[in-house]
Amino acid sequence: MSFPSLTIGDLFLPVALVQGGMGVGISLSGLASAVAASGGLGVISAAGIGVKEPDFSSNYIEANNRTLAREIRAVRAKTAGALGVNIMVAMANFADLVKTALRENVDVIFSGAGLPLDLPSYLTEGSKTKLVPIISSARAAVILCKKWLSRFGRTPDAFVVEGPMAGGHLGFKAEQIDDPAFALEKLVTEVVAGLGPYTAPNGLPIPVIAAGGVYTGADIRRFITLGAAGVQMGTRFVATDECDADERFKQTYIAATEQDLVIIKSPVGMPGRAIRNGFLERVANGDKTPSSCPYHCIHSCEHGKAPYCITLALANAQRGRLTQGFAFAGQNAWRVDRIMPVAELFEELTAQYAQAEAAALLPQNQEVGEQDATQADIVRPLAASL
Repeated sequence: MSFPSLTIGDLFLPVALVQGGMGVGISLSGLASAVAASGGLGVISAAGIGVKEPDFSSNYIEANNRTLAREIRAVRAKTAGALGVNIMVAMANFADLVKTALRENVDVIFSGAGLPLDLPSYLTEGSKTKLVPIISSARAAVILCKKWLSRFGRTPDAFVVEGPMAGGHLGFKAEQIDDPAFALEKLVTEVVAGLGPYTAPNGLPIPVIAAGGVYTGADIRRFITLGAAGVQMGTRFVATDECDADERFKQTYIAATEQDLVIIKSPVGMPGRAIRNGFLERVANGDKTPSSCPYHCIHSCEHGKAPYCITLALANAQRGRLTQGFAFAGQNAWRVDRIMPVAELFEELTAQYAQAEAAALLPQNQEVGEQDATQADIVRPLAASL
């Protein structure tokens, strides 16, 4: 079996691979266009996207909208491939960014960090943009289906179910992160089962996309066999030539050990997975960077009590200033050993998928071979006696 494709409504992806949206400035037009051109779904993260604009502090909403529109158009100028935008529900400018993405006719809007209960209300007549919530439980998926059906007469076009091995902010309590009851394999199975009574707007089963800890082609095949229609990967795409982060940011992945992947308490009130460095150690030791907050970017952030500004810390890291920030990363980041072009990563994953597919068929072939050998051992003596 060849590497699977993915269909979301009338959107067809030759490769069932979604690139995770990574803010602040990690997945912009450079990475998204390369993934889209390779047959996957490239995704721009809208989180803090306007941080390099000169009026980011004074004109926060407009700076972000302007930058998002520019990045979307940059992808469209490079490829006709599929493009999505990741917009966190928790962001104060969520509605403005959704409207901008819809005006620019993106193929998909991904939305997590909260339940996007009113996301369909922003759709304009004739819009073909697909709406894909990011959830961490079957319960959340069913709630959204019920709420959307009740209020808007439709269901989500697909779901991304993100497990606790993901990077960045996590939709789990700290004690759930290492609990086998919340392993991605279990979550995918539960979400697929929970969505059984529901169909997508096109009348077909709602596609489920597995995310969080997916690293190899064999991983991809495992989740496909569990009922996922595709996978989302973030960490693997950081270590690519086209990733929009500074080279020093990428090198933190290559230098990281398994012990360097740590769970932190983010200023926004959620646990997150990051690569341990001097900045995080200073924070853990009680250092605080006092500052006023001109952004108010996340509803749940108590900036007056926060030891640092999450937006500035991530922006510094994206620019390679790791003494003034840190890198979010998935649990498998320590396995990264080199930086490669996006096209090469697709080739590697495709080859690994094929190898896993062949290996899965091997025991059956061996069993058949043993049966054939046994039958031959019986037939040969009988033939000789005739």
